[in-house]
Amino acid sequence: MSRTPLFAGNWKMHKNVKETLEFLEDFLPLAKDIPSEIEIAIFPPFTSLYAAFEKLKGSGIKLGAQNMHWEDKGAFTGEISPPMLKEIPCDYVIIGHSERRQYFAETDDTVNKKVKSAVKYGIVPIICVGESLEQREKGETLSVVLSQVEKAIWEVQIEDGGKLIFAYEPIWAIGTGKVALPSDAQEVIGAIRGKLSQIYGSISQDVRILYGGSVKPDNIKDLMAQPDIDGALVGGASLEAKAFYQIATYNRG
Repeated sequence: MSRTPLFAGNWKMHKNVKETLEFLEDFLPLAKDIPSEIEIAIFPPFTSLYAAFEKLKGSGIKLGAQNMHWEDKGAFTGEISPPMLKEIPCDYVIIGHSERRQYFAETDDTVNKKVKSAVKYGIVPIICVGESLEQREKGETLSVVLSQVEKAIWEVQIEDGGKLIFAYEPIWAIGTGKVALPSDAQEVIGAIRGKLSQIYGSISQDVRILYGGSVKPDNIKDLMAQPDIDGALVGGASLEAKAFYQIATYNRG
């Protein structure tokens, strides 16, 4: 089974509109050299999404949002709805990032609601799962991660299973400079694929599963050598055009 590698740049709360356009001025010429079998997506802050869309026209680079609400509209001050993202349009949306869980009360239940809503509107969800250092040290990694997977896709129908993307992000490796050993990442991501196989059967072989957590140009090649790792959700290294390009072209040289 051949799955298209995806490198997704999660900018978090970085880059205003001017800085977004400056990044793309630097990155787009480099991106022309990225093999066509590699998919690139960037996830700027909400305020930069439309400017990024206009700049990305014709480039083949996809656009995504870092979060969304599950309702179409309503009295939810400060929230962004799926139809709003679709209007831009966004191809992807990150759901359940550990920072959303840690700082903004995201739960397995709200993740599930958002996944269903994203699928309904044809926005591909990148569903984040991962364990804390304490949970890893207690030997709870697989039970925690697989529970998050199962709850995220509860009642998501089998015909929609292939429209999902997962990102395994061990919380202890996000922004810390620590990275899971490629073999450890493969173990967890392989287990995620096994759980998806139980739920969706052969469709699970089409689901892309990314690794995230201090991904850099010097560790991406070893991660991508693992059979079940289909790309990366990149944080800090995606903020610099050359570093993100180097990650996307990991298989050169």
